[in-house]
Amino acid sequence: MRIIVALAFVLIIGSLASALYHMMRGKTTDRKMVWSLTFRVGFSIALFVFILIAHSLGWIHSTGIPAGM
Repeated sequence: MRIIVALAFVLIIGSLASALYHMMRGKTTDRKMVWSLTFRVGFSIALFVFILIAHSLGWIHSTGIPAGM
């Protein structure tokens, strides 16, 4: 599970770096920056949903502060 989440974070950061590169190139007709940012947002939402589902199925367990505090 740690490998999947770490790989997802690497892909999200890579997509963000790609969008920054395309933004700095400065072509106004180039849609690659928009697609990179769209991929990043979609992949971030998918990772969040995956973590929620994994928690509800018992694949991962929370170890943080108890809810009653």
